[in-house]
Amino acid sequence: MNALLSLRTRAMLALATAAVVPPLVILGVRRAGLSDGPALLAAIAVMLPLLAWLSARWLAPLLRLTRALEGAVLSYRDSDFSLNLTPDGPRELAALTRLHAELGLALREQRQHLAQRELLLDTVVQNTPVALVLTGPGGRIAIANLAARQLLGDGRSLVGLDFGAVIAPLPEALREALAGDADRLFAVTLADGSEETFHHSTRAFRLQGQPHRLRLLRRMTRELSRAEVATWKRVIRVLSHELNNSLAPISSLAHSGAELARRGHTERLPEVLGSIGERAAHLHAFLSGYARFAKLPAPRREAVDWPGFLARLATLGEFRVDGSPPQAPGWFDPAQIEQALLNLIKNAHESGSDPDEVVLRLAHQGGELRLEVLDRGPGMSEAVLAQALLPFYSTKRSEPGSQGGTGLGLALAREIAEAHDGRIALANRDGGGLRVAISLPQK
Repeated sequence: MNALLSLRTRAMLALATAAVVPPLVILGVRRAGLSDGPALLAAIAVMLPLLAWLSARWLAPLLRLTRALEGAVLSYRDSDFSLNLTPDGPRELAALTRLHAELGLALREQRQHLAQRELLLDTVVQNTPVALVLTGPGGRIAIANLAARQLLGDGRSLVGLDFGAVIAPLPEALREALAGDADRLFAVTLADGSEETFHHSTRAFRLQGQPHRLRLLRRMTRELSRAEVATWKRVIRVLSHELNNSLAPISSLAHSGAELARRGHTERLPEVLGSIGERAAHLHAFLSGYARFAKLPAPRREAVDWPGFLARLATLGEFRVDGSPPQAPGWFDPAQIEQALLNLIKNAHESGSDPDEVVLRLAHQGGELRLEVLDRGPGMSEAVLAQALLPFYSTKRSEPGSQGGTGLGLALAREIAEAHDGRIALANRDGGGLRVAISLPQK
């Protein structure tokens, strides 16, 4: 019965008791022949214990619940969600305890779910072949997976150790890569004498308000070997195709020339020999292009005066300069950048663009020099854009009697740009045409 009474009902009963009992006590005292003063004192003497008893009885469930909630909050603070409250007391408090039980159940399920995800993530991190090291404030190692322990610590635990002290005895190339803050590809000779190629990537971020750095070391030897084999296969296919396209006509023309000479029809021999010379010259130019690509030297950067550079370039290819050249001189290898721009200008003309629409644009942007070659040809499809910078990939068809494409013009420009620590990008232009941009860092 006590649990069925709501807090509001209890309060109303207490007020009713306080309002009804004193007059009844005073009336009874008056009938006993006492005056108003003793009657009032008698009423107070009766009411105070009664109200105290009622308050203690009716507020007891609320006090118990308050203490239980206090204990539950402390348990939650310690990540203990196992405490359940027993529904007791008025209906309002019983509803509150049921809601608390549902909250505890939800928190337990959520914690279990997070624990399972954390276990899964830890399993993935520990068993991945990529060496992973997370360092916290002061350079202390917070996480090091199994691959990192094998590579950096001979299998021993690295958590809590100073990162600088851990990498100190490592081979120089590996130590320099891990000590730096840049992504890089490098080769290193390990303790067992094997040579491995690694890719190092690193990122800085804040975790729980503290600076942390994540380092990843991935073995690339197998991937690079597969890529190298694939590249060689592609080279062999291209060379075989081009050699067959040239040697077959040469063989046929040589046979025709011998037959003409045997029959005494020497008047056609100069034409046959000229065709043989053209095919041989094409084959020589083709092989020379591959040789230049394979033997690209390291760039020799220097300050480049724009008027002289553009004047030399204009003698080799037809183009129009959009705007004024930068006031500051450029900082690059003039011979290599000239070759790269000449390839791009040649491609722009071969795209079918109007010669007046072949444009060279120069600008300094954020510490970089940007050189753009623009045309109004047909542009490229998305599939071609994705492969145009690959060596040996050509968008030009090899027609009979023509040289076709070697697939090295854009690839050579990319090689030159990357040798300058720069990059190259291709994009179709609004209204038709292609934009090829080379970005070079300046000193």
